[in-house]
Amino acid sequence: LFDQSVSESVGRPGSPIHWLDFNFAPNNPWPDAELKGLEFLYDRPGLKSKWQKFWPTQGGVQNWDAVGWIGKGANQELLLLEAKSHVKEMTTNCGATSATSIEKITSAFDEVKRNLGARPDSDWFHQYYRAANRMATLYFLQREDVPAHLIFLDFLGDRVPGKQCPQTPNGWKPAISNQWAHLGLTDNHLLADRVHSLFLPISIPLP
Repeated sequence: LFDQSVSESVGRPGSPIHWLDFNFAPNNPWPDAELKGLEFLYDRPGLKSKWQKFWPTQGGVQNWDAVGWIGKGANQELLLLEAKSHVKEMTTNCGATSATSIEKITSAFDEVKRNLGARPDSDWFHQYYRAANRMATLYFLQREDVPAHLIFLDFLGDRVPGKQCPQTPNGWKPAISNQWAHLGLTDNHLLADRVHSLFLPISIPLP
């Protein structure tokens, strides 16, 4: 059911999906360690060095909730999944402190905003930084001819004390609209067909 929902969300219903294994962190209470940055693509010639020039690879890099490939052979496309269970999880600020890292992130964001037609004065460092750096990653992949989809998975019906946990897709939509407005992105930007919202219940009743 999950793979079916994902494949439908990216417009490839029924296409097979191969999810990559998490890293293993035996000393952590939860030993699964999320895949980070684009480390899972470093076997591609030249991509690692290009990514390191585009984005800082030390410190708080992108942590993915799931990474996979949809399709087979020449028709494969990368899936990058970012999951949320309550609205507050959407809001983050950039934590970079190194001048070199901040300069590199600024340069990347300026390039992405320019090519996606975002407002030049939109603030990608504060409030919705996580979505901003995910968009920068998607842009970089498309620039380097790695076809990819960015999926924002928003769970329905979770119960986190003190948090706003939407029960329906409509409960998420105002926050999602605020996010894209803050980033200065319109509904028809260059990568709009590569960015997807997927709403799934946190649990499915057994038959």
